[in-house]
Amino acid sequence: MATEGPATRRVRVAEHPRLMKLKEMFNSKFGSIPKFYVRAPGRVNIIGEHIDYCGYSVLPMAVEQDMLIAVEPVETQTLQLANTNPLYPDFSTNANNIQIDKTKPLWHNYFLCGFKGIQEHFGLSNLTGMNCLVDGNIPPSSGLSSSSALVCCAGLVTVTVLGMNLSKVELAEICAKSERYIGTEGGGMDQSISFLAEEGTAKLIEFSPLRATDVKLPSGAVFVIANSCVEMNKAATSHFNIRVMECRLAAKLLAKYKGLQWDKILRLEEVQAKLGVSLEEMLGIVEDALHPEPYSPEEVCRCLVISLQELRTQVLSPNTQDALIFKLYQRAKHVYSEAARVLQFKKICEEAPDNTVQLLGDLMNQSHVSCRDMYECSCPELDQLVDICRKFGAQGSRLTGAGWGGCTVSIVPADKLSSFLANVHEAYYQRSHRNLTFEKQSLFATKPGGGALVFLEA
Repeated sequence: MATEGPATRRVRVAEHPRLMKLKEMFNSKFGSIPKFYVRAPGRVNIIGEHIDYCGYSVLPMAVEQDMLIAVEPVETQTLQLANTNPLYPDFSTNANNIQIDKTKPLWHNYFLCGFKGIQEHFGLSNLTGMNCLVDGNIPPSSGLSSSSALVCCAGLVTVTVLGMNLSKVELAEICAKSERYIGTEGGGMDQSISFLAEEGTAKLIEFSPLRATDVKLPSGAVFVIANSCVEMNKAATSHFNIRVMECRLAAKLLAKYKGLQWDKILRLEEVQAKLGVSLEEMLGIVEDALHPEPYSPEEVCRCLVISLQELRTQVLSPNTQDALIFKLYQRAKHVYSEAARVLQFKKICEEAPDNTVQLLGDLMNQSHVSCRDMYECSCPELDQLVDICRKFGAQGSRLTGAGWGGCTVSIVPADKLSSFLANVHEAYYQRSHRNLTFEKQSLFATKPGGGALVFLEA
C-alpha cells in the first residue's frame, strides 16, 4: 500500500552475488561491514512525456536496473560517499553542512539532494554521519532515471539511518521536491514510480494528490528499451527548464485569454481544471488563444501587461531568464494531446480489445511525433532508432524520458521479439561505431519491476 513505507527484507547476502560483491568492496573501502542495503529502481515511461510538471498523469513502470547502496551509520558527523564505478570519485562532507552546487551535476550531488530533503523535512540539525558505497546499473543520462533513482535511494537510506517512518507517497513527494536542489524543475513521476512500483504492473501516476493505479499491460506484447547512446543530462543543459517555463507561460497566457486570475496559475492542468472543460476543448482554446510563431519576452509582457523586469523576477526561473524565444502554442498543444493519449492508453489496456497492441502502438507513435515536432525534444539518432524499431516489427516506438538523447521504448508482439532484437542490433548498433559501446544494457526487453526496498542481512 502507498500509505505504508517501503518494505524491509531479510536476505542471505552470500546468496546474492551483487550484494556479496558490494559487501566485499565496502569492507575493503571502509574496513567494516554494511549495516543494511537500500535499492531504488530506474523507470521507463511508456507514455506521457513532459506532462508531469504540467500537472498531468503519466504511465511509467519500474525497470529491474537500479541504484543499490550499502550503508553503515558512524559516530562522527562525516558523510562519506564512494562509488563502485571508478569514473565517479569519492566524496566526503559534514552531514550537517550540506552544500549542493547547481552549476555542476556531479554524481554525489544527487545523493546529497535525497539526504538534505529528509533532513529538512524533519528539521534536523544534528545528524550522524555514515559510510555509503553506491552501485548503479542504470545507464547514466539515458532517460531511465538514474539520477532520480539515486535521489530516492539516498532519501530512503537517510530515513532508515534515522529510524523514522514515512509512507511511500511521502518519500516520493520529498524526493521530487529535493531534486530541485540541483536545479531540475521536474514534475515527480520518476520519484513516484521508484517508490510506488509493483512487480508485474505499470502504474498510472496522478498528482495533487499523488496516487498510483495499476495498469495491466497486454500479455501478447513486450516492451523493449533501446539506448540511442547519445547522452543527455537534464541538469547540465537548459533545454529541460526552458520547456518547463514555456509551459508555465502558455498556462498564464491561456488563463489571461479566458479571464482567469493568471498570476496564480503555474500549470497547464490548472487552466483546464478552472475552466471545467475537456482536453479536446483545451486544444481548441490553444488554437484560438496562441499563435504558432514564437513569442519574444516583450510580446509575453504585452499579453500579460507586465514589465520585462516583472517577467524576469516574478515569472521566469533564474536559469531561463536569458531565453529569447518561447514556443507557447507548440508546447501547449503537445501537453494537452499527450495528456489525452495517456488516458486513452489506460482505457485500451482496461478494455483489452483484440487489436490492443496495434492501438497502443498507434498512441506511442503519435506521442513520438508530438515530442519531435511540437515539443522538439528528440534528436536525429532517436528518430533514426524509432524508425528502425518500427521497420523491424515494433507496433509503436517513441523516445522515453526527457529526450534530446537517451532511450526509446517500443511495443513489440511477443512472437517477433527475438528477430526484432537481432535486426535492431544489426541495423543501429553494428552498422556504426556504437557497437564499441554496445552492452546488453543498450537493447533489452523489460517487464514491470518492484519499487524501493531496504535489505537487512539475515
